[in-house]
Amino acid sequence: MARQFISGNEAFASGIRLAKPHVISAYPITPQTVVVERLSEMVEDGSLRSEFIHVESEHSALSCAIGASSVGARAFTATSSQGLLYMAECLVYASGGRFPIVMMNANRSTALPWNIYGDQRDSLALLDCGWIQAYVKDAQEALDIALMSYYIAENERVSTPFMANLDGFVLTHTYEVVDVPESDRADLFLPPYETDNRLDLENPRNLAFSAGPEYNAAFKYKEHAGMMNAKQVITEAEARFERIFGRKYTGLIEEYRTEDAEYILITLGSIYPLACETADALRTEGVKAGIIRIRYMRPFPAVEIAEAVSGAKAAAVLEKDISFGNEGTVYTNVNSALHTAGVRTVTSDYIGGLGGKSISGNDIRHIYDRMMSGVSEVRFIGIDDRSGEGGDAS
Repeated sequence: MARQFISGNEAFASGIRLAKPHVISAYPITPQTVVVERLSEMVEDGSLRSEFIHVESEHSALSCAIGASSVGARAFTATSSQGLLYMAECLVYASGGRFPIVMMNANRSTALPWNIYGDQRDSLALLDCGWIQAYVKDAQEALDIALMSYYIAENERVSTPFMANLDGFVLTHTYEVVDVPESDRADLFLPPYETDNRLDLENPRNLAFSAGPEYNAAFKYKEHAGMMNAKQVITEAEARFERIFGRKYTGLIEEYRTEDAEYILITLGSIYPLACETADALRTEGVKAGIIRIRYMRPFPAVEIAEAVSGAKAAAVLEKDISFGNEGTVYTNVNSALHTAGVRTVTSDYIGGLGGKSISGNDIRHIYDRMMSGVSEVRFIGIDDRSGEGGDAS
C-alpha cells in the first residue's frame, strides 16, 4: 500500500483504476474534469486497460455507459451540476434497466445564477431516479467508495447504478495523504463482473423493453427491492473491505458522540469533520452535543437515524440544499424517518453553503444554541438569521 498526497478527484480516479472498468465514457465539466483527465492518462500510460471514449455531452456519456453495461461491461462515467441534470433522462434508463454503472458526481451549485462552487442541490434533486447515492467526507473515503461501489452495485441482489458524491472544490481539489492499495489486493476484494442481464448472441433476450400497466408496477417493485437489498450488501462490502484493507466503515450513517447526546446535528459530506470539532468544543462547555453523518441518502438510513436520535432533546439538519417552496430535502427525509418510528424529538432545518458559501464553526455553534432554545424552524444560515457568522445577504 502506497501513501500519496493527492486531491479528492485523483483519489477517486485511483479507486476507479483499481476497479478496472472496461469502458470509461468522459465529458469534462468543472469541478469533475480532473477525474477523467487522470483516468485518460492511466489508459495512455498502460496502467489501466480500458476503452476510454471522449463523447460530445454528458447525456452521451451516460448513454455510452448504459450501452457498455448492457453487453456486460463494467462501466464508469463522471459529471457535475448542470451535466448531471442534462443526464436526468438517462438516469432512469440506467436504473430501470438494472445496469450497475458507477458515476462520480462532483457536487456543485446549479444555475441560475451561474456558479461553479459546491453545494448538493444537483444530486439531491435527483434522489428519486433509482440510483444508490453515497456522500463522502474526505479523499480516503472517496478512493475506498470508488472501489466498493462496484462490489455493491454489481451484486446480483442489487443490480443498481451507483452515484458517489464529492463536495466540489472542498474535496475534489483539496489535497490529502491517502493510502492507495496495491492492485492485487483490490483484485482480491472485487471479483470480475458477471451478469445474466446483458445482450448475448448465444442466448438472445430482450432488454429495455416497454411494459404497460399490467406489468410495469412489478418491474418498479423489483427496482425498489434491489435498492433496499443494497443495505445488507453495503454491510457485507464494508466487512470484506475491512478484512482485506484494514479500514473500517460504519454502514449507512456515521455517528460521533451520540450515545448520550441531548442535541444532535445531522449532516452529510465534507462539513462533518468541522461539525465534530465543534461538538468536541461544546462538550468541554457542558453541552451534550453529537453528530450524525448520512453516508447514503439512497437507500435511506431511516431506522438508523431514528435509533440514534431517539434519546435526544432536539435534532437539527444542516444541509446544502433547498426544495423551493418547502424545506431542505434531507430534512424531509429525516422527519419522515422520525415520524414513522414514533420519535418525537424536536427538529429544525438549517440551509447553508449554497453556491459554495462557507459554513463556519460559529455557524454550527449557533445551530446548537437554537436547538437548546427549543425552537422548531427552517432557516437559511446568514439570511433568516443575521446573528450567525454567515452575515448579511445584501
